[in-house]
Amino acid sequence: MTDSGLDLVTGGGSKRPHPGRRRATPARKRRLWLRRLLALLIVVVLVFGGYKAWGKASTYLNGPADYTGQGAGNVVFEVASGADGMAIANALKKAGVIKSAESFYQLSLKDARSQSIQPGFYKLRKQMSADFALRELSDKANRVEGKVTIPEGSRVGQIVSAIVKGSDLKQADLTAALKKPETLGLPAAANNNPEGYLYPATYTVEPGTTATELLQSMVAETLAVEKDLDIGTRAEALGLSSEEILTVASILEYEAKQDADYPKVARVLYNRIKAGMALQLDSTVAYVSQRKGDVFTTDAERNNQSAYNTYQHTGLPPGPIGSPGQKTIEAALNPADGSWLYFVAVNLDTGDTIFSDTFAEHNKAVAKLQEFCRSSESC
Repeated sequence: MTDSGLDLVTGGGSKRPHPGRRRATPARKRRLWLRRLLALLIVVVLVFGGYKAWGKASTYLNGPADYTGQGAGNVVFEVASGADGMAIANALKKAGVIKSAESFYQLSLKDARSQSIQPGFYKLRKQMSADFALRELSDKANRVEGKVTIPEGSRVGQIVSAIVKGSDLKQADLTAALKKPETLGLPAAANNNPEGYLYPATYTVEPGTTATELLQSMVAETLAVEKDLDIGTRAEALGLSSEEILTVASILEYEAKQDADYPKVARVLYNRIKAGMALQLDSTVAYVSQRKGDVFTTDAERNNQSAYNTYQHTGLPPGPIGSPGQKTIEAALNPADGSWLYFVAVNLDTGDTIFSDTFAEHNKAVAKLQEFCRSSESC
């Protein structure tokens, strides 16, 4: 038989493999897939890198992503204490105020307004431009907070009124907090009476502050002043307690008008206590009767048997009659030198006061007060 061009194999009749082909083994298949996967990864990296590069180029050319305008809606945003520009930017982005943290951060680096941003709560809008967000944060008028100022000598009722006027706290909440004095951090000597322990100062009331928390901060301020002035040790040198020093200081707030007279009035009180004389202070009588408008009291008021009535009882009243400030506390701790037993203001407008050793001298001073009252509407 002539050659047909076919290679025949004996024993099975099957064709021989083509000499130009190789059978795909499992190992070969795995290598092939790895090459394809690697190629795919290279493409992904190139695409992603290109996207990032384009994003950076776009940011470089057009600036970070940013909203336009003043935004809409309302959001209360907190600038945390100690937060730097990047932290503020990230928080603004998270709160939905700005479109990108980078837009605010880059602006803050070159805009001096960013240096005026203070910790606290601010009323902002969502989807604001970075410029508007910076403008609102640098404007203190946008701070969401109450500001409560307690004058020296203020009494608990007056302090409650000042808090209600200067913050969002309600009188009912303050009254409820005061009915639980054991929660306010008062010292044992106060006998759960906050009078005199709500320190006169200006307080910032952040959103969410409770009545109890604010009152606690006022008590804590009084205790801090006591520590700073070392009242305990200095009071002991005078034969008094810290509570008694606060009581004397609270009386000075009402009995003197001029700074120079505070130490003199303190000396009169100590001299009378030492002599066993009743203090006979109209301020403590008015505290009981809640008299307002003048410095005088009636016979009926002076006959009240309250322990605060220093006409009826010798010694100091059982506690402060208001919240003393640092000046009067210092005066109570540093009484002036003198033998005075009496004092009277002879001019209620200026507070000019005469101090006397004897009752006869005192009566002459009282006559001057009466003369003043004949021609003044202050009496």
